[in-house]
Amino acid sequence: MKIHGVEGLSQEEMNHQLEQGAKLVVFDYTISVLIMTFKRSSDIYFIRAGESAFFKGLVFSLISFIFGWWGIPWGPIYTIGSLITNMTGGRVVTQQFLGIGETP
Repeated sequence: MKIHGVEGLSQEEMNHQLEQGAKLVVFDYTISVLIMTFKRSSDIYFIRAGESAFFKGLVFSLISFIFGWWGIPWGPIYTIGSLITNMTGGRVVTQQFLGIGETP
């Protein structure tokens, strides 16, 4: 997966940002086609400390809002879930990506 928002940052700068409260997040989006519904995740986005993830997730919310409702029954269910996830800042995947807290 590609990480958006780290262009031009060295590993040291990225680590410093993470120590300051930066995070890695993914956003959900839902697309329905007649009776089929697909719920997918975006690439990873690097959200710097003090930066809001809301606007970065807006495009994925818009995709879900327009294309997600049309599959019954999962379209509305997945769309509402995607919208809630994105409006609350996405799913934080920092620990999973960096392997923090994983047991061997």
